[in-house]
Amino acid sequence: MLFRIENARCRISRRDLLEIDRFEVETGEHWCVYGPNGAGKSLLTALIMGRRPETGSYVTYAAGFDPASDILLVSFEEQQRLWRRDERLDISDYSEDAQDQGTLVADLIRAALPAREQNDKLLESLCSDLDLTALLAKGIRFLSSGQIRRALIARALYGQHGACSRLLIFDEPLEAVDRDSRALIGETIAAHLGPDCASLHLCRRARDGFPGATHLLVMESLRVVEQGAMSDAAWERAAARFRHRRGAIPDRIPRLPGVAREAPEPDAKLIELRKVNAGYGDLQVLRDLDWTMAGRHHVLVEGPNGSGKSTLLSLIDGENHKGYGQEVYLFGRRKGSGETVWDVKRRFGVVSNELHNRYVKGWKVLDVVVSGFFDSVGLYDDSGASERDHALAWLETLHIADLSGAWYHQISFGQQRLALLARAMVKQPDILILDEPCVGLDDYHRDFILGTLDAIAGQTSTRLIYVSHVPGESPACINYRLRFESASDGGYRLQQSEI
Repeated sequence: MLFRIENARCRISRRDLLEIDRFEVETGEHWCVYGPNGAGKSLLTALIMGRRPETGSYVTYAAGFDPASDILLVSFEEQQRLWRRDERLDISDYSEDAQDQGTLVADLIRAALPAREQNDKLLESLCSDLDLTALLAKGIRFLSSGQIRRALIARALYGQHGACSRLLIFDEPLEAVDRDSRALIGETIAAHLGPDCASLHLCRRARDGFPGATHLLVMESLRVVEQGAMSDAAWERAAARFRHRRGAIPDRIPRLPGVAREAPEPDAKLIELRKVNAGYGDLQVLRDLDWTMAGRHHVLVEGPNGSGKSTLLSLIDGENHKGYGQEVYLFGRRKGSGETVWDVKRRFGVVSNELHNRYVKGWKVLDVVVSGFFDSVGLYDDSGASERDHALAWLETLHIADLSGAWYHQISFGQQRLALLARAMVKQPDILILDEPCVGLDDYHRDFILGTLDAIAGQTSTRLIYVSHVPGESPACINYRLRFESASDGGYRLQQSEI
């Protein structure tokens, strides 16, 4: 027995209670923990890791097992924790080159084993398999979501080769990973999991089940509804349980009171980039980039991890200073010609992993949505009744109005994503930027968000820019594609096409 949970009752909120009668994991077992957003998978993980106050009452560990050092986690919450820690410790203001790399990829991976157990050959092999060799000396703050996900996977697999038994927890390990890497990374994980460790693979979608799983645990509504040895029959029962869940797509999109915005002319130039370049240090990310987004376009952006998709978006929406001094035109005006950054932000709504990472404890769901009027992370300005009423209308449209008074950090990942969509749309932006908005979502929430985006495109003047790694996972309204591909002289070139 590596750990055991017995008769656990964890109060999550006034209405919600996590209930686990019994769950035990042995060394050599590899569990697929399957269930939709809000089922309780992440809460179960927190309980096992000792991050719940009830852990001491309900969880028993094997002799010598220390959850603080012997559990290795791959998740978006872990990415958030690492990013926040490096930002808190940032000393770039005091360094000669105004840069603080923070935690290096190599140091992150090596930290999984004590000094006496370091294995250079294993590190080299893992980094080669996970395409991390060129990133070892780079700070994790400067990685894309897919790159840091691969670094966390390498850390987990490196740590499980130590002298003691470890528990590896993978929360959707292939999320945010580009399509060309998914099969290779899945094979690498499977190749390193064996009888000397145990693992949990948290899964929200039937298509993402872990093929090497020996056992299956199914959760729904904060309870375990099935557990036992993995079999085709057990997996089919679990998949069928959630297969037909569908949300009603909104038939009416809320309009901002007192604001009438007409759809742009089909050939109007909303965004225009002419020979734009961007890089970090010696790394050239974008080279001589030309692109025009017309008023008729809803744009899909594709490309490998680290190719510059998020860099491109930040050049446009005001976050990246490298957009100034270059020929970047927004709505017919050259960027940096007298407008403020807030003038730019006012015309864009954003849903992204980076924004998701910024919202931590301390905000009610309604406050998060209302903050979209002010383009702030959190609500610091006085909001009027009309703004709060419009925010509530968006929460009702997305079927989460009952969560308006809940703490944002206590609702499920999928519900948080819906709240961020409401935040982006309350000001009725000219362009809605969606940087992998379906990451971490189950089938129900993905279908609902994609359908809602089509309703937004059809009923409002808002145009979409949508970033995705998953083939076929984009709104039906998409009619223009940008595809980043490697250039022979470094960086990436942009392939463009009407759809």
